[in-house]
Amino acid sequence: MYTEGLELGYGPVTVVKDLSVRIPEGKVTMIVGTNACGKSTLLRGLARLLAPSAGAVFLDGERISSLRSKDVARVLGLLPQSPTAPEGITVADLVGRGRYPHQGVFRRWNDEDDDAVARAMLATDTVELAGRPVDELSGGQRQRVWIAMALAQRTPLLLLDEPTTFLDISHQVEVLDLLADLNHNDGTTVVIVLHDLNLAARYGDHLIAMKNGSIAAEGAPGDILTAELVEDVFGMPCRIIADPVSGTPMVVPIGRHRAAAPTTQP
Repeated sequence: MYTEGLELGYGPVTVVKDLSVRIPEGKVTMIVGTNACGKSTLLRGLARLLAPSAGAVFLDGERISSLRSKDVARVLGLLPQSPTAPEGITVADLVGRGRYPHQGVFRRWNDEDDDAVARAMLATDTVELAGRPVDELSGGQRQRVWIAMALAQRTPLLLLDEPTTFLDISHQVEVLDLLADLNHNDGTTVVIVLHDLNLAARYGDHLIAMKNGSIAAEGAPGDILTAELVEDVFGMPCRIIADPVSGTPMVVPIGRHRAAAPTTQP
């Protein structure tokens, strides 16, 4: 997947400006940046949820705008930022909707679909929620159910907008581990909009840092994530050290109020 001269916006307001980028195939790409910098807008454009005012998005060498919706859905899975479920739908039924792109006139629900749904629910720890209405779940439970639906789709390309929203830190790590496994084991190309720079650097093979609707830098986290980049993109002074677990760059913010070093008493 790649874009050429892409411009996206809402009404007269242009958010993403003349953006050309190529998503590395078979890698985990993290898109980072401040609020309102264009991260989610770019993802919506990649997913064909937002039509460009200029330029184009290409999927498998074809303009995504020229492809049938069902053909796109067989290749590209999406978890948007604020998904909504039909009132009263159960968890199992919602996850099962991830299999709809694989249905057709001569293709009905079969064991492969059952297996895809079961594996997705097992991986996201939502099996025990199967019979519950989605609208009765907590924010964290709902987020895991939506991720399960995206996984059940079993597409070679998966786009996720803030998939760790509403999740506590243990579930954030579990979800990112799950997506990393999906990438490593199945070769799925994963694109994630994420706020947490340290998790983005730990789990991402490729980092795209956005500022004011454009790309400020892109590349491997170890190559581009510097204190200068963080201050330029986020306006935040910091130090970059090695993550003691992964060895990837770790951002240590420098706030206005810093604890003084402990003094040694005689």
